Amino acid sequence: MNSNDLSRRDFLKLSGLGLASLFAPSLPLNFLLKDPYNAQQGRVTSRLLWSYDRPGFDATRVKMYWRDLVVSITNAAVSDDETAYNRVWYEVGKDGYVYSGNVQPVRTVLNTPRTDIPMNGLLGEVSVPYSDAHEFPGTGSKVAYRIYYETTHWIMSVATNEDDGKLWYQIWDDKWDELYYVPAEHLRILSDEELAPLSPDVPDDQKRVEVRLEAQLVIAYEYGNPVFATRAATGGIFRVGTYTTPTGHFMTYHKRPTRHMAAGDLAASGFDLPGVPWVLYINESGVSFHGTYWHNDYGHPRSHGCINLTPQAAKWLYRWTTPVVKPTDQYAYKSEGTQVEIVI
Repeated sequence: MNSNDLSRRDFLKLSGLGLASLFAPSLPLNFLLKDPYNAQQGRVTSRLLWSYDRPGFDATRVKMYWRDLVVSITNAAVSDDETAYNRVWYEVGKDGYVYSGNVQPVRTVLNTPRTDIPMNGLLGEVSVPYSDAHEFPGTGSKVAYRIYYETTHWIMSVATNEDDGKLWYQIWDDKWDELYYVPAEHLRILSDEELAPLSPDVPDDQKRVEVRLEAQLVIAYEYGNPVFATRAATGGIFRVGTYTTPTGHFMTYHKRPTRHMAAGDLAASGFDLPGVPWVLYINESGVSFHGTYWHNDYGHPRSHGCINLTPQAAKWLYRWTTPVVKPTDQYAYKSEGTQVEIVI
């Protein structure tokens, strides 16, 4: 075993409960009782990705991967490069190590479909590395979008494929007001309990979110004491221009559990991202906190101005802040919200 490998004991010691997401953001809350790498997978998020014989870009290349290829993550390691903002690498069995920033930790969990979908719909979360959304309930119809692990979508109804009898969920695209179909077993319906507010007894004027741009950190405070912290990725420099995250005082007045975000030319740093989870808007220009599935690279500016978080961190912030979004509502838009301060 390479000397940089982390044993399970080292993993738990170094990461701790608060920093576990740095190494494997998708670990379940009961990972202390289980092998954290059991059935842990990774989806390649970059166009091309190389594995190396040790954790570091100066090592020897072993194997090339491409976007959406799913690999098994068998361990985590830390590179020797102390200047890197992200030193975490994932071991992929005998094929060496891949840079964690270009690998989304995922799992494959199939669900028992529900047929009792209410008229207003139910919120679902993708529980497999990815699933294709079709125009009709069946793999023979045209694919409209590919949707990814931990993205969220409104399930409006259930349909049966006439050829094989399998159930498909009809999901609503809030950007284009279109309906698509995905295999029902690929979406997990979220319960009211896991959408319930966090720390509801703490007055909203005693809650505050601080974003530190230089450190790329988001910290939540109650009564002036930090209760949550996570790494972020804010506005960065792209080939076609520079995007900044504004500094100053804001509030989380507009929240959505899911949003299809799209803008610009895809060939020139544009984006088309269905099912972005746990969105907290802080200004009318569209700057928001939200979960991110197209990269896993936090601690360095690389967004179009928004505050990118892991889906788990974004969900925590979504539940902890105001206004509260009812499980049956598609959004909440109020004149007040939780305070946000963005500083250099």
